[in-house]
Amino acid sequence: MSENPALVRARKFLEKYNLELVPREHEKTTKTSAEAAEALNVELGQIAKSILFRSGQQYGLFVAAGDIKICDKKVKKLLGGGRAKIAKPDEVKEITGYLVGGVCPFDIDKNVPIYLDATMKRFDVVYTSAGTPHSLLPISFEQLKMVTDGMVADIEKD
Repeated sequence: MSENPALVRARKFLEKYNLELVPREHEKTTKTSAEAAEALNVELGQIAKSILFRSGQQYGLFVAAGDIKICDKKVKKLLGGGRAKIAKPDEVKEITGYLVGGVCPFDIDKNVPIYLDATMKRFDVVYTSAGTPHSLLPISFEQLKMVTDGMVADIEKD
């Protein structure tokens, strides 16, 4: 059986950073933050969910701790447009190249800004998707910032 192309893509992208970051595959699904936290036996906040938002014609990928709610008003302000909405599954695939439930927060179109939830700094390690609903990447916040070229932002709903 051949390996999932999305996971291969994520691994290949990470190789250029020489950080020894290796995505891990799991038998249990890690499609949602709750499922991922359960599969790893970690706090919900350690799961870094990646959600694509659209405001007008501008997209932005928001990577947030699994235990926070993202504030639509803050998203709208960061994207500088009209009403902010979560992108539809077909838009997510088109813009990121990944399917919902496995959106990897790196190796996506450079025209899509990436915003990192500041509350993730409280953990030594967070876990992002690595391109599939059965893969997770253990990574520090600083490493995540490096591989995503993301901007740290306050995106938590007050």
